[in-house]
Amino acid sequence: MSRNSALILILCAGSLSGCAADYLNHYDTVTLAAGDTQKFNSMLQTVDPLNPASRNTHIEGDGTRAAAIAHNYKFPPPPPPPPAITVNVGGSGVTTP
Repeated sequence: MSRNSALILILCAGSLSGCAADYLNHYDTVTLAAGDTQKFNSMLQTVDPLNPASRNTHIEGDGTRAAAIAHNYKFPPPPPPPPAITVNVGGSGVTTP
C-alpha cells in the first residue's frame, strides 16, 4: 500500500467517524424530535389531567340513526350490478382506400 492511498484511507475513515458523533451523545429520547418529556411527566403527576368537558355524559346524537348505521355495517346492501358491456363490432367510421 502506497503512502498516498494510506493517507486517503485514513481521511475517509476520519470523515465517516464524524457521522457517528450524534450516536455517542446521551439523549433521554429515542429520537431528537421526540417531544417535551418534562411536560409529559408533569401531566402524569397531575391529579385530574382530563378536560373538564369530558365529564359531560350527554352525547348529542340520534339513536335511530346510529342503529341504522350499525345495521348497514353488519348487513351491507348488495353492490349495484356491473354496467353493461358494449362492444363495437365492425368498422363504423373507418374508411379504407
